Amino acid sequence: MKYLLSILILLVVSLPAGAQELRHNAQYPDDPAFAPVPDSLKGCILEGEWNDSKIYPETRREWKVYVPVQYDGVTPACLLVGLDGILFNATTVLDNLIAGGQMPVTIGVFVQPGVSYDADGNVLRYNRSNEFDRTDGTFARFLETEILPMVEGLVTPDGRRIRLSHNPDDRAITGASSSGICAFTAAWERPDLFHRVYSSVGTYVAMRGGNEYPAYIRKCEPKPLRIFLQDGLKDAWNPLFGEWWEQNLLMESALDFAGYEEIAHWDRGGHSIWHGTKMFPDAMRWLWKGWPAPVQEGESRNDMLQSLLGKGAEREAGWREVASKELPAAVRKRLEHPVTTLLYPSGKLEVSAEPNSNWMLCALVGQDGRRSASEQFYWLHNPDNHTLSGAIAKDLAFDTLGNLFVATPFGVQVCDQNGRVRAILTLPSRRIDALCFTGQTLYVRSDGRYYVRTLKHTAWNPADGFITPPSQGQG
Repeated sequence: MKYLLSILILLVVSLPAGAQELRHNAQYPDDPAFAPVPDSLKGCILEGEWNDSKIYPETRREWKVYVPVQYDGVTPACLLVGLDGILFNATTVLDNLIAGGQMPVTIGVFVQPGVSYDADGNVLRYNRSNEFDRTDGTFARFLETEILPMVEGLVTPDGRRIRLSHNPDDRAITGASSSGICAFTAAWERPDLFHRVYSSVGTYVAMRGGNEYPAYIRKCEPKPLRIFLQDGLKDAWNPLFGEWWEQNLLMESALDFAGYEEIAHWDRGGHSIWHGTKMFPDAMRWLWKGWPAPVQEGESRNDMLQSLLGKGAEREAGWREVASKELPAAVRKRLEHPVTTLLYPSGKLEVSAEPNSNWMLCALVGQDGRRSASEQFYWLHNPDNHTLSGAIAKDLAFDTLGNLFVATPFGVQVCDQNGRVRAILTLPSRRIDALCFTGQTLYVRSDGRYYVRTLKHTAWNPADGFITPPSQGQG
């Protein structure tokens, strides 16, 4: 009997977070946000299925939309997206916190992952991990272009049309397990959509690249996100993917290093929804504290980012979009002709993009101009695992310190003299197709649009002749 009980407990703990049910509010007695509310304060629930996805074709999924009684149908409401459906006893908590003025008037949009069926209703494919564990912007685009427009076409039974704020400071996204990492990914990829994140027992492990997030967070310039992490030291749903608890610790460490406004609650729980639900009211209070004041970007301790962008009050402003006609003619011409082979500022090395690879080659250049001893030297990040016809490196430039600037689908990756990416300058769309670095001004082209920013470093112009950058040592 003891053995059987252990198996049953293991099965319950091992269920994906979205599959677990929360049957008893009484198990969370310490927070008044879990108390039942009178009918007069209960929000209404709209529900349906989304079966016409263009991004995830031939999938079906349920959705529910919570509309608080305080919503007037005129003023756009704040938004909370809940992945895996209604977790954390979220609607009761929202009823209480909104009524108590502890968070703004917020409409909740709760979305299940997609499932594909045959004609007889048998499951052909579960899409949950493919949608939630990926570390690209696909699911955020699905929310932006399919689910949220559908929601804004809804009307409550008493005639209130759904209107959502499009200000990312008015938007939060939540999830647990695979949907926990998805909540982070949606905000990380699209800070123009979401600024507030609650991630419970997130799967930042080696399923589809989530284990790389701590490195990306340390290298990318900070984004205006406020993040609440929750996990337990017994969290190891499937250890073959990695140590889930340790990966959450690494996430906290990286976010702290990069200057994010983050908080983490660690407990002794495993991979279950229980502790994440218990913390949900406090997470909401913290994520919405100070609203409507905007969430601010932090300041990273990354020395390359500080060198490029400055620190504190001297920190340079971010990207600014410009029209093609605003670009100097020489810059526009340069952006139309990307280069993937470039001499090092000393003229004694040559770098070139290796086709269909994350690598760039580095060759020695003799006095007679001959190339020799070419080897894979510069290694670039490729989080989307692009299958590329060509190289991940799309365009190249050097600064006068010998740092290499590379246009990639992940942004402008800045490599030191030893071939390591030390900083990544990203755009919301991420993809950089070409760059032009002149003086202290960096121009980029991204999906037909142009952006510019000022840096603290100075570009090396081959037309000015060769120079010898100061050595950075072996590192």
